[in-house]
Amino acid sequence: MYVVATAGHVDHGKSTLVSALTGMEPDRWAEERKRGLTIDLGFAWMALPSGRELAFVDVPGHEKFLANMLAGVGPAPIVCLVVAADKGWQAQSSDHRDAITALGITRGLVVITRADIAPDAAATTEAEVRAELQGTPMAGAPVVTVSATTGDGIDELVDTLDAVTAEAPSPDANARLRLWVDRAFTIKGAGTVVTGTLTAGTLRTGDRLHLLEEASTESTAVRGLQSRNSSAEVVTPSARVAVNLRDVAADDIHRGDALIRPDAWSIIEVIDVRRTMGERLDEGVHGLMLHIGTAAVPVHMRPFDADHARLTLQRPLPLQVTDRIVLRSPGSRNVFAGVVVLDVDPPELSRRGAGTRRARELAPRPETGDILAEVAGRGAVELQRLVRFGLTVPEVLPGDVVMVPEEVGSPAKNSGESRERAEASAGAWLVHRPTLEGWIARARSTVDAKLAAEPMAAGVSEKALAEELRRSRPPLPAIAHSKGSGSRTAQERPADAVGVRMLVAEIISRAGLESAQGMVRPPGHTAGLGEAEAAVAEVERRLTANPFAAPEADDLRELGLGVRELAVAESAGRLLRLGDGVVVSPRTPAQAMRLLAGLEQPFTTSTARKALGTTRRIVIPLLEHLDGRGWTRRIDNTSREVVR
Repeated sequence: MYVVATAGHVDHGKSTLVSALTGMEPDRWAEERKRGLTIDLGFAWMALPSGRELAFVDVPGHEKFLANMLAGVGPAPIVCLVVAADKGWQAQSSDHRDAITALGITRGLVVITRADIAPDAAATTEAEVRAELQGTPMAGAPVVTVSATTGDGIDELVDTLDAVTAEAPSPDANARLRLWVDRAFTIKGAGTVVTGTLTAGTLRTGDRLHLLEEASTESTAVRGLQSRNSSAEVVTPSARVAVNLRDVAADDIHRGDALIRPDAWSIIEVIDVRRTMGERLDEGVHGLMLHIGTAAVPVHMRPFDADHARLTLQRPLPLQVTDRIVLRSPGSRNVFAGVVVLDVDPPELSRRGAGTRRARELAPRPETGDILAEVAGRGAVELQRLVRFGLTVPEVLPGDVVMVPEEVGSPAKNSGESRERAEASAGAWLVHRPTLEGWIARARSTVDAKLAAEPMAAGVSEKALAEELRRSRPPLPAIAHSKGSGSRTAQERPADAVGVRMLVAEIISRAGLESAQGMVRPPGHTAGLGEAEAAVAEVERRLTANPFAAPEADDLRELGLGVRELAVAESAGRLLRLGDGVVVSPRTPAQAMRLLAGLEQPFTTSTARKALGTTRRIVIPLLEHLDGRGWTRRIDNTSREVVR
């Protein structure tokens, strides 16, 4: 199926034309039929001679209903501009032309209607139409003259529609789903139903989706599907589709809401844009209405120059780079400007002159996005995040962009890749090479400085190293404390914790370091005792002379052996710390076992103390250590035995 939206001035015969083609009445409301005036969107469909099916979205032409017209044309890939022969080009003809241009619709045709009323005016009207369309994407569109009343020209029009649809590119059934809702209602026995124009992606019965509403995001599932009044298990683009949803109320759904797949889109409230047509963006207008798909959202515009600006949306939407947007003054009934989205995660602007600098940054950026600029501005960015932004990630990356880890392989190229391909690249990062080199150097210097200042240190903890890298410029990405619907916008969503840890591990590896038990250090590094070496050697000498005469706490303090020094000595296998601050040789437990095995079993603590020639301060933690190793076993509160 192909979807075509009508456009044109009020009372030029759009609805009559659709009815003549399809045999269906597109006006849904009794008031519309009574007044002969289309107020809201109408729908009808037909089969073309080629077998292709065509769905029409009929839009109102009156200036009061421009918002409704934009909701109909917004999601449509093909447009049919209607101009009456007896009336010629009129005000809303211009407004609708401007809207089509702003939305970037390049496929369509022009139909001159009511030829039976003014047959002699058709040629003049066609010349006028062609003049008005010069310089727009519709300039070369075919023009057909018809009379919907007499049927003259209808066959030629059908053939032209067949030719236009034949030349249209095939929609991408594997692309990310974004269904803009144009109607929501309840059917008895079925529940909530929403309708929209499916231009990309695929819908299946049972799909789990998110419904992005004005104030919240609701989880839902597809209970059933219909297209052309027929039930379907699967609907592919392009198509008019009705979706029966579970667990959501129709009263809570409005035109401009969107159905998307979980985690497939970034939900955006701040964008940087470029003017594609219309008024200069620096003309002093700040409050505007943004139109995309079926959504109409108030925005505040901060112009950077005549052609670039930042838009802050009153309500977040699922947007991507390359999206075409119509801007309209709230009190006006015509198009203010058309813009294309260049950045859906723009940097903060806080310093004086930041707007002018931002305009210079955006000026050379292609409308399809700039991978190098996106990565360089952040230092590092998750590959899947760029895909959610709508950017195409090429097979061969720019020279200053590095994929981490390298073994991930070919990235998901764009939003239209299969789900399996996208999952294959999950967790991968794109990193700006100079930034990565800076992080690697900082990791080395941080570890070297730590070990030079503290020879007994086991290294630098991974957490401390990550915090140090976050003080770099650009900083290492922050870790999200929570993930999911609680973080609605791209600007508010830090990186996934697992992904950041993967990036840190790659930096450690490329720096020639290793991580063991959460500590980062050079390979083969062992903590040195430094100035404590002599004191530890003295304790070893004493324990060699009498292994059960553990030094007192005052002795250790006098030797300068504190908790840290003793821990390093223990990790080096030089000393063994028992409970209650008792320090012995690592050989002491085995030496004790040789003596305890010669005692009559079981034996008491007092007997063990006498056999070892030591004190209760030492024998009790020593026996508990032997119990813990399974070499001795307690029998009751006073006695234990050697385990044979």
